[in-house]
Amino acid sequence: MPNLFPLSGGGVPTVTEVDGTAGERVKFGRSWRFDFEKGDFVTTPTGKIAASTDAEAWLEWCKKTLHTERYTYLAYSRNYGQEFDELIPRNLTRRANESEIVRITRESLLTDPRTNRVDGFAFEWEGDRCYFQCEVTNVRGQKSRIDGSVVTS
Repeated sequence: MPNLFPLSGGGVPTVTEVDGTAGERVKFGRSWRFDFEKGDFVTTPTGKIAASTDAEAWLEWCKKTLHTERYTYLAYSRNYGQEFDELIPRNLTRRANESEIVRITRESLLTDPRTNRVDGFAFEWEGDRCYFQCEVTNVRGQKSRIDGSVVTS
């Protein structure tokens, strides 16, 4: 049977392996780049879908996780996505909603072994919508800020 995960030219693996925390090996793969504002994949000037590698692919995963409702799509495991919609019927205070957003975001993003830390949250409210930013750090120590939003009622 042919190998489902062939090596690219010259026997070089298509993923980069790094030492993770606690001595485990964490793989950083590649992904397709997605424009969340347009709701479509990013294309190159030649019309092909643009790819992300290593840390960029992990960051794409983080963004996509925060845009995907958990338990909604059969293609994803039960550990993938977030549960922000559950905040709506709870009628929590703004401070309690912010606390839940932090908890849900951390739980969602820390399921990936590439994610080391999620912190540095900032919130901005416009009516019933809460816009937030957080800083994510991977096991390599690379940091980036990502955005999200939640409607609370």
